[in-house]
Amino acid sequence: MADNTVNLVGNLTRDPELRFTQGGRAVASFGIAVNRRYQVNGEWQEQTSFFNVVAWGTLAENVAASLTKGSRAVVTGRLEQRTYETKEGEKRNVVEVIADEIGPSLRWARAE
Repeated sequence: MADNTVNLVGNLTRDPELRFTQGGRAVASFGIAVNRRYQVNGEWQEQTSFFNVVAWGTLAENVAASLTKGSRAVVTGRLEQRTYETKEGEKRNVVEVIADEIGPSLRWARAE
């Protein structure tokens, strides 16, 4: 059985955007930047990866009420690929993290 679980720790790149489906289900989306530091020949290098995160239901509402741009967060979820069509009719593919759990990181700050 294949497993598709990701754990990310990073900073929100934008405030969570809370929307509701036509059926009334909450959905929130936000970006997260994850930094990786490593050494090459004794010099520190830094690489940043950017991910789009989507949360549903109560998790979506709680994220929108609790976290803002710049907040350090821990996200656990799964990768999901979807296809959509632009206004110009072009097909695009996107990979998103569908969150199961989201929380503030308490490594360097306290949650209020």
